[in-house]
Amino acid sequence: MDFWNNTMFLGNPLMEWAQALGFFIGSILLARLVYAMFKGIFKRWAARTTSKWDDVIVDQVEEPIALGIVILGFWLGYDHLQFGEAADSFMNHVFTILIALDLTWLVARLLDSMVATVILHLDERTDGSMVAQFGPILQKTLRSLVWILGIISGLTNAGYDVGALLAGVGIGGLAMAMAAKDFVANIFGGVTIFIDKPFGVGDRIKVNGIDGNVQEIGIRSTRIQTLENRMVTIPNHQFTDQVVENVTAEPSRKVTVNLGMTYDTTPAQMEEALALVTDIVTTEPKVQDDCTIWFSGFGDFSLNLTAIYYIRKGEHWAHVPGVVNMEILRRFNDAGLDFAFPTQTLIHEGLPNASK
Repeated sequence: MDFWNNTMFLGNPLMEWAQALGFFIGSILLARLVYAMFKGIFKRWAARTTSKWDDVIVDQVEEPIALGIVILGFWLGYDHLQFGEAADSFMNHVFTILIALDLTWLVARLLDSMVATVILHLDERTDGSMVAQFGPILQKTLRSLVWILGIISGLTNAGYDVGALLAGVGIGGLAMAMAAKDFVANIFGGVTIFIDKPFGVGDRIKVNGIDGNVQEIGIRSTRIQTLENRMVTIPNHQFTDQVVENVTAEPSRKVTVNLGMTYDTTPAQMEEALALVTDIVTTEPKVQDDCTIWFSGFGDFSLNLTAIYYIRKGEHWAHVPGVVNMEILRRFNDAGLDFAFPTQTLIHEGLPNASK
C-alpha cells in the first residue's frame, strides 16, 4: 500500500491514478449498461403503452444520459488528481461547459422530437400544405434558440463574461432585423393564416382588389389564381392589415334580378309575370327556398319587377343564374310579356303653312 501511496507519477500518487482510472472505466461501463437498458427494457415498456410521448422521451434521452454519465465519471476521476491551480481551474471550466452542452443536447433532442410529433399530428388532421412548410422552420428556430441559451449558460457557469458577446450579438441582430423586417412580417403573416385559418387552399377570396382561388399557402407568400386565369403571388403580411373576403365560406350566394316591363303592361299581366318568376325560382333545385319577388316600382321607361334569391352552397355562381334567366326569357316570350327598353314619345304640334 505504501508503494501505491508513495510512488508518484506526473505529480500524483499511483493510488490517486488508480482511483481516477476506476472512475473513468466505471463511468464508461455504467453508461453502456444504462444505454442498453434504454434500448431494451425501457423501449419495450414504452412500446406497450398507448401514449406515444413515452416512446419519444425514451428514444431521445438515452444517448445524452449515457454521455452525461461518462462526463461526470471523468470529472470525478480527475478530481483525484492535481496538476496545479491553473490547470485544475481550466479543467473544471471544461467539465462545466461539457455538462451544460450535454444538457442542452438533451433538451434540444426532446423539444425537436416533441415538435415533430405535434406537427405530424396536425398534418394528419389538416391539408398539410401550411404545416409542411411551417414545421421545419419552427423546429430549426427552437433548436437554435435552445443551443444558443445552452452555450451562453455553460460559459456563464464556467465563469466567462459573455456580456460583451451578447452586446455584439444584440447590435448585429438589430441590424439584421431592420434588413429583414419585411421577411419577418411575411413569416408572421403566414403564422397568422396557419392559426386563424381565414381561408384554405381551393377557397375563392377577395383581397386588395384581387379576386381568385387560392392555389398555395406558403410560409412567406400565398399564390392566387385570378378569375382571368393569371397567377398572383401575395406577401403574407398583406393578410394581417387588409380585409380578406372569403367568397367560398359564404352560406349561399345572393342574386338580384331586375326586370323592366313595358308601360302598356296591364295589372293582370304584371301579376302573371310575378307568378311566372316565383314559379321559376322556387322550382329550381339549385336555388334555396328563401326568395323575395315583388313589383318594385315605376321607372323612367318601365314597370320594374325585382327578384332576390339565393344559390345553394356548392352550386356554380354563374351557371345557376344563367339557367334561371334563360327560363324567365323563354316563359315570358311564351306568355307574350314584353320587356321594356329606353324609349321616347315625341308629340308634334301642327305647323302653320308657309306663305308662298
